[in-house]
Amino acid sequence: MDRMFRVLGFWTGIFTVMFYVGGMLNVSILFLVQTVFFLTVSYLKLSERMYMYLFGAYCTVFMIGFTWYSEFILVPGFGH
Repeated sequence: MDRMFRVLGFWTGIFTVMFYVGGMLNVSILFLVQTVFFLTVSYLKLSERMYMYLFGAYCTVFMIGFTWYSEFILVPGFGH
């Protein structure tokens, strides 16, 4: 499981660079924080169960944040 967190860190790192190059600084910082989180957790040598709990907590926080953003921040049809 620690390798899968390194893979997640790799891909969020790729997205960090792409967002930064695209001029989306806020999103690139968000993905940079996720990259640091995934890489830090991957080197802790936790048990398989703990890695699954952390991933479940990460998914829960993501869904709460995404729902909050899409409900209260996102303006439908803006910019079209």
